[in-house]
Amino acid sequence: MKKLLYWWTDQANKTVTIVILILHIFAVGALLPTFFSWSGVFIGLFLYWVTIGLGIGLCYHRLLTHRSFKTPKWVRWTLTVCGCLAWQGSPIVWVGTHRYHHKHSDKDLDPHSPKHGFTWAHITWVLTKSPEGFSEIDQAKDLMREPMMNKFHKWFWVPQVVVAILLLLIGWYIGGYQLAASWFIWGIAARTVLAFHNTWFVNSAAHTWGYQNFKDTDENSRNLWWVAVLSLGEGHHNNHHGEPGSASHGMRWFEFDPTYWTIIIMSWLKLATDVKKPKMWNK
Repeated sequence: MKKLLYWWTDQANKTVTIVILILHIFAVGALLPTFFSWSGVFIGLFLYWVTIGLGIGLCYHRLLTHRSFKTPKWVRWTLTVCGCLAWQGSPIVWVGTHRYHHKHSDKDLDPHSPKHGFTWAHITWVLTKSPEGFSEIDQAKDLMREPMMNKFHKWFWVPQVVVAILLLLIGWYIGGYQLAASWFIWGIAARTVLAFHNTWFVNSAAHTWGYQNFKDTDENSRNLWWVAVLSLGEGHHNNHHGEPGSASHGMRWFEFDPTYWTIIIMSWLKLATDVKKPKMWNK
C-alpha cells in the first residue's frame, strides 16, 4: 500500500490514470445484457478496425514512425484522425515513444520493456510520468516541423469526443437512452479499452513469448500469433524489429497481417506509394 501511495503521489500521471480507469468502468457495461445491441457491437467492431487497423498500426506506426510507405497529405491527415481516436496520445508523442523503444529496445532506457516487469511493459508505464530527461518530442522532430501535425499534437483528444457525442445523440434519437448508452459503451468505452490492451500486448506479450525469424536483433522481440490477430498484424514483432522499415510485418505465408493487405489495396487505388517490402522476400 505504501508503494502504491508513493507511486500515486510522486510518479503517477493522474489525468491519464483517471481517464483510463473511467473507460474501464464504462467498458464493464458491455458485459451487461441491458446494454447489448447488435448495432452497438457492429459500431464497436467497425471503430476498432478504424482505430487499430487504420489509425495505430497503419498510420501512427508504419506510416508516421517508420515511413514504410507514402501517401498524399489529405490521406495522411485522415489516417492521423483515425489514430487520434485510439486516445493513445498525440501522433508526435506516440511516434517519439516508439522510436525511443527501437533505439533502446529491452535495455535500461526502453520506456516499456518486460525486463522492467511484465505489468510495467503492459500498462504501468502508460500510467506513469515520463522520467526526467526523457523527451518523446526529441525523437519526432520531423513531425514537429509539420504545422498540421502540431495541430494534431494539441487537439488529438477531440475526434474521440466528437464521435462519442455523435453516438449518444444519434442513438438517443433512434432508440432512446438505452440505445445511446449501448452505442457509447460498445463504440467508445469497450472499443477503446480493447484497443489499449491489444496495443500494449505488443510491448508486453510480444517481448516475452513466441518465435523469432530474426535472431540477431539484440533484443527480445517475438512473433506471437494471437497478438497479431488482436492487433491486426502488429504482433509479428520480431519481424518488425528485424526489418523496421518494412510495410509488411507478416513475412511468412501463415503470418496474419491484414494491415499490410490494407496498404496494398491503398496502393492499387493510388493512395499509397513507395511501399517497402521485406528484404527477406528477396532471399
